[in-house]
Amino acid sequence: MDNDYYSLTAVLADNHKLACTFSQDVPGMGHIDGSTEPDLRAGAKAELPMWLASSLCLNELTEFVVPPPFGARVKAALNANAPSVRLSSLVGQGGWWYRFGAGVAEMWVCVEAALTPDGTAFIKRLPALQDLAAHHASSDVSVPESGPGTGEAFREGMDADERECG
Repeated sequence: MDNDYYSLTAVLADNHKLACTFSQDVPGMGHIDGSTEPDLRAGAKAELPMWLASSLCLNELTEFVVPPPFGARVKAALNANAPSVRLSSLVGQGGWWYRFGAGVAEMWVCVEAALTPDGTAFIKRLPALQDLAAHHASSDVSVPESGPGTGEAFREGMDADERECG
């Protein structure tokens, strides 16, 4: 997320938490995992905000697994019918799924695996997004059908970045 230091959107996206495992002992940081011990031991697990997890990961102090919003279950749902997936509910308040995914991809060793859901999901959801934007721009109160369910269901499930596009 280049040049996003002053962006409120970037701050909100970077505040989502990642489940991390510490790969080595970290002295004086026991408070991070809520324990009473002064030091973090290798193997300790903690949920850390993205901004902290990325720094620790780049310094090889932590490792993380695929976050659930980018796991096999979500990927399968996106491949089956991308417009039906409620991206807004996958990452928590605000629904910054694409931005959270971009932040995870920056930290990932295998970047291609992390980016696959992001790019294909947006491309598959784009026709429904364009259709919804066209109907909204014409002040038409009827909502277009987009596969199973109504455009209203799609609108409710839109990611925050998709809302800005539409």
